[in-house]
Amino acid sequence: MGAKRKQDHHVIVLIDGVCHMCQGLTKFIIERDPAGLFKFASLQSDIARYMLRQGGLPEETMETVVVVENNTYYTRSAAALRIIRRLSFPWRLLYGFIIIPRPLRDLIYKWVAKNRYRWFGKDEACMIPTPDIRSRFLE
Repeated sequence: MGAKRKQDHHVIVLIDGVCHMCQGLTKFIIERDPAGLFKFASLQSDIARYMLRQGGLPEETMETVVVVENNTYYTRSAAALRIIRRLSFPWRLLYGFIIIPRPLRDLIYKWVAKNRYRWFGKDEACMIPTPDIRSRFLE
């Protein structure tokens, strides 16, 4: 029961593993999450595809970060804000952007997502976590 309870407290972030911006975001989150709340998986991985099916999302979802928290799935700006609200101070103050209507937030999110490869680049394969952060990634 204790192991299950601890697992329930993790927030899972499914992120595009070949996107340089997304890789940078992963590192940013890890550095601001000293409690280790966040666990990560590449959207290209088998576990992410399984989780996307469980959440009723298409397996080819690559244009958005997906956050799974308490068995609820969040995408686009809602996912980004779920992450922000759990980061260390002062970053969590940015959660105040929740007052912006979701359609407007998602419009901005989609514009950035559409241009991220052009602006930041991408790899041919997913990032390989270093040994010091490997435990933060789902396999």
